[in-house]
Amino acid sequence: MTPVVRLLFAQAWASLKTPREVARWVMSFDLPRVMRWEVLLLVVILSTMLAQFTVTFVASEQAMLMGQILANPWTTSIIQMSVLVIAVFSVYWIGRAMGGTGGFGDAILLVAWLQFCMFCLQLVQTAAMLVMPPVAGLLGLAGFAVFFWLLTNFVAELHGFRSLPQVFLMILVSILALVFGVSLILAVIGISVPGAGA
Repeated sequence: MTPVVRLLFAQAWASLKTPREVARWVMSFDLPRVMRWEVLLLVVILSTMLAQFTVTFVASEQAMLMGQILANPWTTSIIQMSVLVIAVFSVYWIGRAMGGTGGFGDAILLVAWLQFCMFCLQLVQTAAMLVMPPVAGLLGLAGFAVFFWLLTNFVAELHGFRSLPQVFLMILVSILALVFGVSLILAVIGISVPGAGA
């Protein structure tokens, strides 16, 4: 393992304990705008490759379910990249609308780093599927808590907010509004979501 990779994994672990400090470290990188998007794309590629590995080589119910959802790696990559791009614009514009002072370039890096942290958790979960499948399920549930914990702290640090509960509430309201808006648009153009009726 190279020193750079070791540092990245160490910082991902540190994100759980001191997320705002790590967020400042991430934002300290002076990268061109194009390179920031490339970093985001790289993380998407890594996540997609790991998901495909899990589907192909891990024999478990979780992998079978993922195989149905992630049948096409290109589709998976496009969907994931689209979601992350929406996340970047949402983190930036909604935060600015609430009085935040964060920059758009930093929003790209923080969303990319958030996805990298989730990729690391995905690595651990994949290993657990091979050794202790029940633990893998618990890690999947823990992933939701980790996601919101990191996102809340990253948004707070990006925009200079002090109250984490208020930031968390803002994130929940924003997610609900985005889901409602997308569902409304899909309904208007006549696209139905499978299982929505149930």
